[in-house]
Amino acid sequence: MYDLAILWDWIAFSVRWLHVITAMAWIGASFYFIALDLMLKPNPNLPAGASGEEWEVHGGGFYHTVKYMVAPAEMPAHLTWHKWQSYWTWLSGAALLMIVYWVGGELYLLDPTKADLALWQGILISGGSLTIGWLIYDQLCKSKLSENPTLLMLLLFVMLVVMSWGYNQIFTGRAALLHLGAFTATIMTANVFFQIMPNQRIVVADLKAGRTPDAKYGKIAKVRSMHNNYLTLPVIFLMLSNHYPLAFATQYAWIIASLIFLTGVTIRHYFNTMHKTGKGPHWTWAVTVLLMLLIAWLSTVRSGETWQDAEARTLTPYEQRYADAALFEVAYDTVIGNCSMCHAREPVWGTMKWAPKGVYLESPGDVARHASQIYLQAGVSHAMPPPNAIQMAPEARAVLVAWVRQARDDG
Repeated sequence: MYDLAILWDWIAFSVRWLHVITAMAWIGASFYFIALDLMLKPNPNLPAGASGEEWEVHGGGFYHTVKYMVAPAEMPAHLTWHKWQSYWTWLSGAALLMIVYWVGGELYLLDPTKADLALWQGILISGGSLTIGWLIYDQLCKSKLSENPTLLMLLLFVMLVVMSWGYNQIFTGRAALLHLGAFTATIMTANVFFQIMPNQRIVVADLKAGRTPDAKYGKIAKVRSMHNNYLTLPVIFLMLSNHYPLAFATQYAWIIASLIFLTGVTIRHYFNTMHKTGKGPHWTWAVTVLLMLLIAWLSTVRSGETWQDAEARTLTPYEQRYADAALFEVAYDTVIGNCSMCHAREPVWGTMKWAPKGVYLESPGDVARHASQIYLQAGVSHAMPPPNAIQMAPEARAVLVAWVRQARDDG
């Protein structure tokens, strides 16, 4: 059983690795093409139907790119499609969400102090909620609001704020921010799958049939691509947030997540304007810094949960078997002596303000809930505690390994 835990952790790591690689490819392609589009320059000598060109130098060579506003006069012999980066980013992200927040749902997904839900209910909300944003957003884009891009983006922001608040009413802080990122990423990938690619296929089909493509299909794809461009940076922040409890384990984490979307707009507006005009509006950086200072201040507000509050929670049957194990008492003393000075609701180690990753290891219930993480981080590996903080004896690590293995064998 314990070997399965190690294998499962490596599976999670591998899927996360794939997710990061494909996300880098998608983000890189997205940023490049938006920048390229904005840098295009007119030239009277361009072929018929071409709207602009750009010369670039990279890797020891020169590149000459020409864009056709609608399509060239005939179908080119070779055409590269940019879609799989988006699809694999979403698929790997969805798989990672299932591994961490569905399989590990009792620890990472649900917060019993917020909502009394069964794990299957939390998983249903987790999966079902990801489609809501796309359905609402897509209808907004297809309505007359599409004629007012600023208002459309404002309504999208309002929807994201509402979802940020809603997730925070049900899930743990870590899961709430991650799901908001997945919610947004689903909109982005759905843009590619349901709008950008189908519209481009229509244009290609018209070219193959000898018809003149309608310009509206390219315009629709361009609008969706620009929306994705502005949503990218906040999604990256939300995906990284689970490593920083100051982002997810605070009372106003949902407001922090909402403000991050505004920083994404200000940063991308600077670079997009710079690519188009050669000079970006510097006021955007002042706004971004002010937003980040506000976020930093909000992160200092504590939720007020006490040791007693945590201990009052009922352990699940899965967690209870660790608390009932014969070696639990000595394992608990080992954790208290080696881990709790940092993993406390009010850490006493150095200038630390929040427990690493928001993991508390103070009460017996805390230790039982995090048995698998203790086993992996401080038992079979030496990741914790940091060696420059505490030199944990091999005998102490052996106790933690024996405790978890015993509980799993008995269970």
